[in-house]
Amino acid sequence: MTTLDTYETRCEQLFLAGGNAAVRRAAQEGLDALGPQPDLYCWLALGHAAEDEDDHDDLAEEAFRAGLALDRDHLGLLAGYAELCLRADAFDHPGRADRAVALSRRLKELAPESAEADRLAAAERRARRGHWEDLRMAAVQGTIASGHTQEHARTLDADLAAGGDAVRAADPTDRAAAVRAATVEALAGPRNAPVRFLGRHRTVVWALSCCLALVTNQLLRQTGTVESLSLWGYLWLLPVLLVDRRFAAVRKEAEARYVTRLETELAAGHDRETPVRS
Repeated sequence: MTTLDTYETRCEQLFLAGGNAAVRRAAQEGLDALGPQPDLYCWLALGHAAEDEDDHDDLAEEAFRAGLALDRDHLGLLAGYAELCLRADAFDHPGRADRAVALSRRLKELAPESAEADRLAAAERRARRGHWEDLRMAAVQGTIASGHTQEHARTLDADLAAGGDAVRAADPTDRAAAVRAATVEALAGPRNAPVRFLGRHRTVVWALSCCLALVTNQLLRQTGTVESLSLWGYLWLLPVLLVDRRFAAVRKEAEARYVTRLETELAAGHDRETPVRS
């Protein structure tokens, strides 16, 4: 019979791979097989909470509460539920937002030096951030995302220069290799050469596009084509944004394939462990 540790390991691996739906399926499968378990309710809740959507937040709260009903001192449940409550809108969910204080206090009483307490402290710092700091963090994340596009484009060029076959034949269980293989498959060929070029030189192209946008808007105003603020010049930025979306879509599809493959392999391992009843 599959043990609780096996289900927890499956959930952890799927969660680290970004497979939130797969985590929920594995946790629910464990609950169906083993009955109510605080650890599995914790994984089920985390799989919902990671989606950061209202419907999933409601289901996450149900799972957190079900787990805490079994073990009111479960550190993972306390920390996860407190994080969920911290990010709740006080206007839409006043009760949920108020519960964050009690949950945080309980966790710090039980294990103030634990990893869960440290994680919750980081979440509390994020919750105290002001509007301008949120904007600054969003700008930083945008810069990082643009760097990913350029990095993946250059890696793609190197893989194509090497023929691409080595990447396609790489270990499919390696997440990075899976992303590279999917990128080669999706963006190879002369038709995608402009996409690869723009991605490889994204920083320069972005700066040039911004300059062209400003010059175009200025010319439109000077010639009387537009009388006030013009947005037409910003169309120069569209190709770069489309390239970002293309690379992001390829990465997302590759990661989804990887999670599906991982879930299948973990489920197959579970089937081998579970004896067939006669």
